[in-house]
Amino acid sequence: MLQLSNLRLELSEAPEQLRYKAAKRLGVRPEELRECVLTRQSIDARKKQDVHLVCSVKVSLEREAAILRRAPKGVTPLEERPYALPAVTRRSPLPPVVVGMGPAGLFAALTLAQGGQRPIVLERGADVDTRTADVERFWSGSPVNPSSNVQFGEGGAGTFSDGKLTTGIHDPRIAHVFQTFTAHGAPADIQWSHKPHIGTDVLRDVVRSLRMEILRLGGEVRFGHQLVGLTAKGAQLHAIEVRGGGIHYTLPCDTLVLAPGHSARDTFQMLLEQGLPMERKSFAIGVRIEHSQAAVSQAQFGPAWEQLPAADYKLACHLPSGRSAFTFCVCPGGEVVAAASAPGQVVTNGMSHRARDGSNINGGFLVGVSPDDFGGDDPLAGVRFQEQWEQAAWALSGGTGHAPAQLVGDFLRNTPSTGPRSIQPTYRPGVAWGSLEGSLPPYILQTLREALPLFDRKLRGFSCPDAVLTGVETRSSSPVRIVRDATFQSPGLRGLYPCGEGAGYAGGITSAAVDGVKVAEAILHP
Repeated sequence: MLQLSNLRLELSEAPEQLRYKAAKRLGVRPEELRECVLTRQSIDARKKQDVHLVCSVKVSLEREAAILRRAPKGVTPLEERPYALPAVTRRSPLPPVVVGMGPAGLFAALTLAQGGQRPIVLERGADVDTRTADVERFWSGSPVNPSSNVQFGEGGAGTFSDGKLTTGIHDPRIAHVFQTFTAHGAPADIQWSHKPHIGTDVLRDVVRSLRMEILRLGGEVRFGHQLVGLTAKGAQLHAIEVRGGGIHYTLPCDTLVLAPGHSARDTFQMLLEQGLPMERKSFAIGVRIEHSQAAVSQAQFGPAWEQLPAADYKLACHLPSGRSAFTFCVCPGGEVVAAASAPGQVVTNGMSHRARDGSNINGGFLVGVSPDDFGGDDPLAGVRFQEQWEQAAWALSGGTGHAPAQLVGDFLRNTPSTGPRSIQPTYRPGVAWGSLEGSLPPYILQTLREALPLFDRKLRGFSCPDAVLTGVETRSSSPVRIVRDATFQSPGLRGLYPCGEGAGYAGGITSAAVDGVKVAEAILHP
């Protein structure tokens, strides 16, 4: 098998042309290629008058060794190594328990089930279909359901997002994760797209299919069941306390994958009270910014923009104050969504469907914060910090749950906004026009003001006066890290495996899923 990179494909050319381009690069006839599979595709829009696709393919043919001796440009040998479970040496008679059904918990449970371990999965929220109905009611103006919302339930917080799979990690398990997603209904293009995404509408079907596979392999899933306590014998986990089904019960357990998600604040508090080692960590807070999708696509792609998928962006700057601002979780053709998990909060997030065909694009517009900003040495100081500003945003809404909103032009002039202009906000159940003052710390607002013109130099129109700022976004990542050692276990309680984004070891769907696989491997082969 050979890998060919940097094959140019014009926007007017069909993907089938890659076979002919690959054959030409190799100096062979197209029919000599037994296989020619697209493995990577990105958009080169550096020259707006010459936008094209850059592709990589893998091919197989008889004369591979001879071709490699000629060393054609951009051709390398490719050795594919399918994912394989480690040898299963776990001998405990008790089934492992997985807490949380976000990407980390789902992939941990699936891997354990594939290893014959019949895991019990506890999810405090509802199944994805019930959860979707609960979320829709919340977005239509009903009170939030603290057990079934954008943060809690089957699929985790990522279920109501863009379903993007981009990641900064490099791990051979990523290919396995993507192949698993595809096998359970995700689009095939996540295998080769430079910026793969599933879309919230498709992702809901994928997580349901993953659950059914866990059940088929002998696992058990208990919705509406929440971890509320731990019992140890010495330094070894012995049992867990669970509340669910209208009862409180003890579940014997010597192996617990703890993948609670970044919003499980009551779980963090319980762990702290039980003396589990935890520490504060940095995260980011800010707002959602909404622009016209057409304007951003034109700025990114030039005249060819209508021939291409909806554009996104990724921007960052470091300011003289020492603060950094950046964009996060950009949702082309998407909407800003209410993401609170308890009454008295306003929390925003972004979401896109697979088609990304909405008229707006939104992204997190955030500023990094560190433990130095929280004060004190409480491991949950970051949680308190988040709560402070979520409650402040609620107060600015007059207790309606509407999100505080301000136009970029007014924000830069420090003038309250009275309503939208050319860009309509998408947040449901609605926004409270005015000023963002008081919804975030002054240094965060000042950093955002300083970043806007800098980002406009990188992406023309970013500081468009009509763009909408909607606050607040506080849950970019977990504010705590549940300490684990080289065996993936808590040094304070053997048998407890902190896992995923909520535990502080991932930053998105892909990295969380990979972490779930790694933790499961450590359990299967201790």
